[in-house]
Amino acid sequence: MSRTRSISFLASAVAVPLIAVAISACGSGGSGSTTTAPPKTADGRAATIGVANSDLGKILVDAQGRTLYLFKKDSGTKSACFGACASAWPPLRDAGKPTVGSGASSSMVATTARSDGHPEVTYNGHPLYLFTGDSKPGDTKGQGVNAFGGGWFALSPAGNQVSGSASSSGSSNGY
Repeated sequence: MSRTRSISFLASAVAVPLIAVAISACGSGGSGSTTTAPPKTADGRAATIGVANSDLGKILVDAQGRTLYLFKKDSGTKSACFGACASAWPPLRDAGKPTVGSGASSSMVATTARSDGHPEVTYNGHPLYLFTGDSKPGDTKGQGVNAFGGGWFALSPAGNQVSGSASSSGSSNGY
């Protein structure tokens, strides 16, 4: 009988932290009440880059309203994110010339060649990335994450790193 109690106690002791982790991973995170509309160009087409209000203030977003990040390990316009890094932090690509929505500066938008020969969109000289941990437009769970040898930060419309942290930054996500 005491062996059964010991096993039950151990099972409970293991289950509680696992349930807590599962609940926190599924929580609202990021920008709970912030609604991010996809950016549009002046003629109403979807823009490659736009500006949205978030829990971090005004930040750059992609054509679906997802937060765009810079990687502090990058050197100028040269990306330092490949392989597993690029799987967790996909580079922002554009098949043609990147377009800019309201609030973003077209003079700061360019592309840079990645090692695979395909272009990556840059803003103010920073290669741009998405974060797979952001599950919906407006999420900023990648803000302040330190992964793959450097920090990850959202960008302001001025093209600078946004300081501060989101309400749920995800900085201990294991990447």
